[in-house]
Amino acid sequence: YIPARRTDVAAKELEGIVPAEHIVEMDLANPKSVQTFVDDFSNQVSKLDILINNAGVMACPEIRTSEGWELQFAVNQIGHFILTKGLLPLMQAAEGARLVTLSSTGHKISGIRWDDIHFNDSEYEKWAAYGQSKTAASLLAVEVDMRMKDRGIRAFGVHPGGIMTPLQRHLEQEEMVALGWMDKDGQPTERVAKMFKSAAQGASTSLWAATSPQLDGIGGVYCENCDVAKRQDDSDKNARFIGVADWAVDSEEASRLWDETERILG
Repeated sequence: YIPARRTDVAAKELEGIVPAEHIVEMDLANPKSVQTFVDDFSNQVSKLDILINNAGVMACPEIRTSEGWELQFAVNQIGHFILTKGLLPLMQAAEGARLVTLSSTGHKISGIRWDDIHFNDSEYEKWAAYGQSKTAASLLAVEVDMRMKDRGIRAFGVHPGGIMTPLQRHLEQEEMVALGWMDKDGQPTERVAKMFKSAAQGASTSLWAATSPQLDGIGGVYCENCDVAKRQDDSDKNARFIGVADWAVDSEEASRLWDETERILG
């Protein structure tokens, strides 16, 4: 089952893979849309074995939802929170379900900005907003695992790796040149060619976290390259790209974020 904001695009991409009737409209930026999906889906099936929270936005211009929420936090955290919490009863019924939440090495840019999550009192910074939202994705896995492991649900945060996809749609070419992702001719740089993955390679850690028996009895961890990531080692020259920052797997931060998201939702 594929919830999608643009069902026509999803149907075209997934033709021959997913039945058309299993592609259902859902907009993560709209709480009512997410809840409608949860309600309809819960009326159709009796259990859910695997939930992969794969959707997201990255480094977009400042955009507010109708509630006034900053878009990246709204989509990458609040929408996924409503979806995940709403589907937990179906996952519990599966007796061995797994949740996979897509984080990113971008989580190292920012922990949760507790004093101003939605940039109401400070100038909007798109990368800080993205980093915060990807820290949130990891913390959601930590908290769900802590709450639900005794009920048969384990949860995993995943860094899929750098992948050139439409996720970069909000980045101008000159910014990607400055980041070292692309040369002035619009081609991937040598560094990117070595570090970035294909879409199929990028999906591998999500699938591994969702299915691998290597993770039996484990949960609440951050995974990369089909393995449980080590804590970030600041002495490593590649620390920006490898390992997980402490704030993204902190159980107290995870519980606080769960409570704060519920407060935001009223």
